Amino acid sequence: MEAEWNETVRIAFPGPLPTAPSSPVTAFAFDTSQELLWTGNEYGRVTSFYGAELQKYTSYRGHVSSAPRGAPGNAPVKQFLFSDKGVISVSSRSVHCASRRGLAQWHLGQNEMVDLRCMSFTGKGADELVVAGCQPRLYRIDAEKGTILETLTPAAPVLYTMMRRAGQYICAAAHDGSIHLLDPKTLVATQCWKPYANPVNDMDARGDYLLTCGWAQQQYGGLGLERLVRVYDLKNMRPAAPVAFQQGAAFVRLHPKLSSTCIVISQSGAINSIDVQNPDVPTMRYAATFEAQLTGLELMPSGKGFAMTDSHCQIMLWGSQSKMQFTEYSKPTEFSDAHTQAKQVDWSSDTPVNLIGMPYYREALLSGWPNSLVHEVGAPQPKLEQAILATLRKTDYGIVGQNPRRTRRYQAEHSRSSQRALDSLAAPKFLSEKPRDDNGDHESERRMSEDIGKTLNSLALNGNSDALAYYRPVEIKYSKFGIGDFDFRYYNKTKYSGLETHIVNSYANPLLQLLRFTNVTRNLALQHTARDCRLGNCLLCELGFLVDMLEKAQGRNCQATNFLRALGRQRSAGTLAILEPHTTNTPLTVMIQNLNRYLVHGLMETYSSVASNAGDMQAAFGMKGSHLSKCNSCFYEDAKDHWWYTHDMRYPPKPTKNSPRSAARSFTQSLQDSIHRQEQQRGWCMRCQGYKAITSRRAIYATPKVLMINAAVHTPEERQLWATPGFLPREIGTINANGQVYCYEKQDLEVHLVKRPHAITIYELVGVVADVAAGETQKSHLVSVVDTGIADPDPAQSPNWHLVNDFLVRPIAQDEALHFDPRWKLPSIITYQAKSRSHVIDDSWKSALDTSILYRSVAQPAFDDAYRFRPLSESDPLPDSSTHCGIDAEFVRLLREEIDMGADGSRTITRPARSGLARVSVLRGDGPEQELPFIDDYIATDDPVDDYLTQWSGLNPGDLDPHQSPYELVGLKTIYKKLWVMLNLGVVFVGHGLSSDFRTINIHVGSSQVVDTQDLFSLGDRSQRKLSLRFLAWFLLQEDIQQDATKGHDSIEDARTALKLWQRYLVYTEEGCLEEVKDEIWRRGRKTEFKVPALEKDGKRLPETPKTTAPNTPVQSARLAWTSPPPRPDYGSPLK
Repeated sequence: MEAEWNETVRIAFPGPLPTAPSSPVTAFAFDTSQELLWTGNEYGRVTSFYGAELQKYTSYRGHVSSAPRGAPGNAPVKQFLFSDKGVISVSSRSVHCASRRGLAQWHLGQNEMVDLRCMSFTGKGADELVVAGCQPRLYRIDAEKGTILETLTPAAPVLYTMMRRAGQYICAAAHDGSIHLLDPKTLVATQCWKPYANPVNDMDARGDYLLTCGWAQQQYGGLGLERLVRVYDLKNMRPAAPVAFQQGAAFVRLHPKLSSTCIVISQSGAINSIDVQNPDVPTMRYAATFEAQLTGLELMPSGKGFAMTDSHCQIMLWGSQSKMQFTEYSKPTEFSDAHTQAKQVDWSSDTPVNLIGMPYYREALLSGWPNSLVHEVGAPQPKLEQAILATLRKTDYGIVGQNPRRTRRYQAEHSRSSQRALDSLAAPKFLSEKPRDDNGDHESERRMSEDIGKTLNSLALNGNSDALAYYRPVEIKYSKFGIGDFDFRYYNKTKYSGLETHIVNSYANPLLQLLRFTNVTRNLALQHTARDCRLGNCLLCELGFLVDMLEKAQGRNCQATNFLRALGRQRSAGTLAILEPHTTNTPLTVMIQNLNRYLVHGLMETYSSVASNAGDMQAAFGMKGSHLSKCNSCFYEDAKDHWWYTHDMRYPPKPTKNSPRSAARSFTQSLQDSIHRQEQQRGWCMRCQGYKAITSRRAIYATPKVLMINAAVHTPEERQLWATPGFLPREIGTINANGQVYCYEKQDLEVHLVKRPHAITIYELVGVVADVAAGETQKSHLVSVVDTGIADPDPAQSPNWHLVNDFLVRPIAQDEALHFDPRWKLPSIITYQAKSRSHVIDDSWKSALDTSILYRSVAQPAFDDAYRFRPLSESDPLPDSSTHCGIDAEFVRLLREEIDMGADGSRTITRPARSGLARVSVLRGDGPEQELPFIDDYIATDDPVDDYLTQWSGLNPGDLDPHQSPYELVGLKTIYKKLWVMLNLGVVFVGHGLSSDFRTINIHVGSSQVVDTQDLFSLGDRSQRKLSLRFLAWFLLQEDIQQDATKGHDSIEDARTALKLWQRYLVYTEEGCLEEVKDEIWRRGRKTEFKVPALEKDGKRLPETPKTTAPNTPVQSARLAWTSPPPRPDYGSPLK
């Protein structure tokens, strides 16, 4: 502290509102890189001041105070830390990071955060910090991403109040007056001192010194500030001689430039600058406090001054007026641009246009550049074909060969367009565009082909062959008619269905396809699904639903929406790098292998929660054995029983430079090593009572029916090993004897099959999930190659390999399926199944289907007297193939569609809007109680709803929230299981526009079980228009439905109307007048534009439909007076 230092500026700290009085400063600190002083108050507001005059710079609310207006805040800012990203502040219940301009970067707040007090960076950098407080939990936080890396709950929690980092330790003061030195990596205390019986008042650490101030018992009773500054030598890990301070040391700070100098102040204003190594000659000053008490002290990082706060809510700067500088090498602080006052112009019809000023430009505008100056840069280098590269020879200066002369001399190749043609295939025409080609329209950009194979064959004939085209990522295109307009059959002419890609976590599609063609998994999943499982997010149930849908679809595209939704709701999934929203920069091959480990364990847990015996699942995937650990010193061996469900491949180590060349390893040799996994490591020996060299291995006593193997290819040597022709065998054999598993293939396997000295299990390759990088500009993605012949019930079926690239499915040769190339195709997951389980398709679950869920439907509150409902009872006949049911569903929008705007203003839908099922109503279609609902379920959702679509769904905000909904809510799986059970009982569903409803519900219903009134009254050759339910009801039934757009649709009313239209269709068909009725619909519809005419005030219809477009189908609560009575009793619906 120099002699000319004095108070330079004093300001009152602003209150929480412009009109509120000043509030006390709860924390303040100088910025380490800019001329800024940061302060915080008890309301969680952070305010910064610029320069020596403390000009207000930014102010933002970093933490939320829940105290009522006028009361003291309950979110005091406790501490600041600074990084290149911004300013990090901590309050009692949250941690906040904002840029120096005040823009929030991230915010963390959890229910377990109740009393945070302090924080510190764990290293010299500012990328990770630890946060603690007077609570049992500590948090390790990524300062760049704002994510919690680790939550620590020590066995004996310590309540920390202050933290400072010095050297290799984090110095932490505890609430009980103790000081702890924490290891930044483990956060375990390596040293502890107990200098005070009460909390530490202040602490600072820098270099080799730790200084503290605290409270002590005074001579005449009561607590008072101790008249000593306690000093600790961090280098020698021991206390040093304390520094005397007679006025009572309240706050202390070590000088940032002078390693042994500190500044100590008292509450009354005494200021001492003391050298810890020579404390006898302090420099003493006194600050005018005006009957206030000092409440804080902070030194500038430059060492040229300090700041203090007092109980009068004031901030004071001390230093030299001419040398005041917060940081020694400060970065410039960014300020907002000055606003220029716009010139007022009296604008009227008589004002000349030339009075409006135009901006002046000193340089030519970009729009004014001549075309000669505009050119394309950064075009990719033209690529040579593989046939040409094979003829080139290497030289010292590159590769040379004969020029094929396919272009003119000096002709430049347009590499962008050629590369674009290689990277992606043109998508097929939309279904709505195909009829236009028949009319002679050949100007469309998309070509018309029967399938992708013919397209590629035509390219090969033109010299543009691309062998990797089938493996490249496929993309769904969206027209104005939605995803239903996309021609999926262009990519798949087989009877095996693919999966769509526009869903989050759809990278898992190849693994799901692999499980679907594994008979053991398929049978277990369907048997479990047929039971009465009441777990809301059961992965095994969802897998069974998905497998059944893929089998019933018979080549039509499907989507794994419900399965992936359940996967995202698993408690531990978010921390295992298997969910795309929670994972960044993780290769897909690593994610799919992580998912394989997690999924098999998850299926095992859910199966055992419902089945009385988990043995079937363990026998399917589990390898039973013991984990043996042997001490190399005392030879003590410990054994623990264990089940292993997946295996990571182990490869031979890389040979040393001078070692002899070893024989090539086979796949089964590597697999055998992977199963037993003999390893050397250090571990705790119970007999030696110390850390010793431990040898661990696995002893195996039972092998499973399915081997799930992660390829785990990492090094170039491992990648090259997979390039060996025939490395992956189609069949392998295992012998399990004396705790050892012996694996054989090819000739060795044939020899053992002939001799059979031991019982041998033959495994057959089901398929492989492969990681494909088809092109330098293409991202890596995953495909599966599967032998579908194994899943065929016909034992005579030969191997039938297929490539499944999401929704592109095509047959391929076995050589292509088992061929791997380290340049573009490597395995990720390999699945073998016991050959005895091939062609074993168990459909016994259909006869053992648990139908009890159909009897658990509940009635909704009757908001209308006309509401009638009776659930199915066990006395009712079970629905079967002769049963007809009316059905209708309502949906809400969860996510808006994503639209890409082109430079030319074109709009391309990159991801469609995502809808969620909100309500399903199912009515009896036969018998004396025809049209009486027996299912009327509202579906609870915990997803944020973007739009309730009240005009169509009839739902309002809060209707799907379990805490405030007036309805009886059920889970999505409950209503899905009801529909799935009815589907497998053979029920025929009657409704209007059911294809889109079933697609959103994510269930496939065959055409034999669907009666869609939209198709029954299709106009055929007359028009492609799809008639609305409201128009058909008005014209054919003389009923006016959906007339109140504010209430929206009523699913019971819509389902009942569909049943009536179906009955009317049967009458028209029996009388032979259906075509005449359609002609009349066509003539009358053209006059009214196929809309229901509007009503006049007297209840009569206007002769013409108003020009304004109404929604297709929005809900009504009562029929008009002139409506003819229905043939059955009319049952209403719960309306608000």
